[in-house]
Amino acid sequence: MADVGARSTVLHPVHERLGATFTDFAGWAMPVRYTSDLAEHRAVRESAGIFDLSHMGEIEVTGPGAGEALDNAFAGKLSVIGEGRAKYSLMLAPDGGVIDDVIVYRLGEERFLVVANASNYETVAAELRERAAGFDAVVADRSLEYALIAVQGPASADIVTRAVVGGETGLNVQDIAELKYYRVLQDTYQGEELLVARTGYTGEDGFELYVPVGRAADLWELLTEAGGDQLVPCGLASRDTLRLEAGMPLYGNELGRDLLPAQAGMGRVVALTSKGDFVGREAIEQTDVSGRRVLVGLTAEGRRAARAGSLLRGPDGSEVGVVTSGVLSPTLGHPIAMAYVDPALSEVGTQLVIDVRGKDLPAVVTALPFYSRD
Repeated sequence: MADVGARSTVLHPVHERLGATFTDFAGWAMPVRYTSDLAEHRAVRESAGIFDLSHMGEIEVTGPGAGEALDNAFAGKLSVIGEGRAKYSLMLAPDGGVIDDVIVYRLGEERFLVVANASNYETVAAELRERAAGFDAVVADRSLEYALIAVQGPASADIVTRAVVGGETGLNVQDIAELKYYRVLQDTYQGEELLVARTGYTGEDGFELYVPVGRAADLWELLTEAGGDQLVPCGLASRDTLRLEAGMPLYGNELGRDLLPAQAGMGRVVALTSKGDFVGREAIEQTDVSGRRVLVGLTAEGRRAARAGSLLRGPDGSEVGVVTSGVLSPTLGHPIAMAYVDPALSEVGTQLVIDVRGKDLPAVVTALPFYSRD
């Protein structure tokens, strides 16, 4: 299929050979599916899937003041992350709204890697440069230099182990076996830097591997050969249903500039007690969120699923919220959704009604996540 985005990842020819259907996502031509959304979703839940995430942004922050600069720029206290560890955080606007949600890896005493969403990484890089100006730190946008490949699913550890052990890396079986969640290994692949992180966005065990773009196609092939019949190429459609089942927010749906972290249930991510000033702190402290809508999970019966933008009504028929993401859950077999609702109606068990293309769909407020592998 013809390129539908302004940009293509370095793995675009690989996806074309695999018969992918493409969609424009944040200005990138990305595989939306290869075979069927359901088959790809089930592969990740039952064995493993491989994803091209090279549209994501990678921003390096280095120098003696890198940790302090990140503390000022983000809501979390990132200077205390140990080497080889990762932390989820939020970049806030001065008014407390969310500019982006990121993962920050500490790769050395004075070296951090910030991984931002594809739609936001240029903004995040620019904001980081501005917010780091008063610190002894250098901010470099490396987004177009890195490729990112994810392997997700219960078989992912075995597949990654088979691929990287002896596959022109210095890693061994024990390295992968002992790598814990939100940790990262640093090594080399074909003589260039390789990062192997135990992170993901699917609700399953999984790994995200970062390499220079020139090594991406070889690494994809290495992982594919190691995975064999256990590993299925997966597109953005299955990634979205997987993350929704796992109750993970998507920027632009559950997170955005007009939403405060507490509304999304992320007040814990904001380090108000463990560090000093940071951009957005004053607004967070001074804003009363008690009357603002909050994020909840919703479940329903049948086969009709709500979509983003579907309105919610309360017991008296009044409009009380809006769906941010919805799908017929492939794993659970019934409709699920996330939505922002009036706080008085956010308790688990509350009965609501979703307007699904002009028809009523009764729904119940449900605890997140909808699915957990544990």
